[in-house]
Amino acid sequence: MNTNKFSKDVLEVLGFSNEEARRLGNAVIDPEHLLLGILREKNSKALIYLSRLNVDVAFVKQSIEKQIRQDKMIQDPIDLPLSPSSERVLKMGLLEAHGMKSEMIDTEHILLAILKEKNNLAANVLNNEGVQWDTLRSLFYEKNYPTSGPEFTDEEDEEAEEYGAGNKPDIFQKTQDRPGAGKDTPALDNFGNDLTKAALEGRLDPIVGREKETLRLAQILSRRKKNNPVLIGEPGVGKSAIVEGLAIRIVQRKVSRMLFDKRVVSLDLASMVAGTKYRGQFEERMKAVLNELQKNPDIILFIDEIHTLVGAGNASGSMDAANMLKPALARGEIQCIGATTLDEYRKSIEKDG
Repeated sequence: MNTNKFSKDVLEVLGFSNEEARRLGNAVIDPEHLLLGILREKNSKALIYLSRLNVDVAFVKQSIEKQIRQDKMIQDPIDLPLSPSSERVLKMGLLEAHGMKSEMIDTEHILLAILKEKNNLAANVLNNEGVQWDTLRSLFYEKNYPTSGPEFTDEEDEEAEEYGAGNKPDIFQKTQDRPGAGKDTPALDNFGNDLTKAALEGRLDPIVGREKETLRLAQILSRRKKNNPVLIGEPGVGKSAIVEGLAIRIVQRKVSRMLFDKRVVSLDLASMVAGTKYRGQFEERMKAVLNELQKNPDIILFIDEIHTLVGAGNASGSMDAANMLKPALARGEIQCIGATTLDEYRKSIEKDG
């Protein structure tokens, strides 16, 4: 496997893993040995985060060694091969690094991959210690991204939380100068509601209990491809609130750099359809919105009850909104968040692939 993308710590971990496998009399390097190697690398980020989670490192090491130790250690200083499971872990580590916008694979990415691979002793021991993939990844994300922007610090974050509606500290004032603010978008201004502007002005309530979903939404939107998420849930569970939470995080710069300059605009489909008696009127409005979205890639369109797009404006042979939107989405020219119920998703959206 190409090691050019491995950090210095990961290369040392691989060396330690080889030593641990030989010491324990094992013929191949399994994920358990990778974890033991991580535990030996004292300055690794992975070990630092495990310590923050109050993991008993000595107990983890003892539990693993007890179950994999053989009678005789391997004396010859040879490079042992990676097991198929360990090869999968390293490949998944590369994916974890890409997902966290890192050019190098570091120890925290390997640790996440071990937990995600699941069918290994190392993951089971960590799970028993209360370490889960999703909680650990959220911890990495929260620690790394809020302070990645040049205009945002932990001190400013704490200050921002002390301000309620109508009181805007400097961090919010700075965000008004972002490239996405103040663009010429008359159609979207008329038929939409700028949620980031509402968050900036303190008109959105804080979102409680939806941090995981909001974080996942931000991760999907940061992808290069397949970056148009759909929120599915029963009425009243808080789908729209998750999008509002995203707008708040964008304003506070608690997202990845890719989302710093984004505007989240909620489309009011009822306003677009209202008063369109004649053929072509709705199409004209929809095309105006699409043109503005294509000219302003910093805008993320939110469509609540997205299933209502199917058939919307389809009068006297006109094309409905869904068919007008699909080509631009397929080409990646616009970004969109949808929200609908499970039944409506299956009926109107899933069959269309």
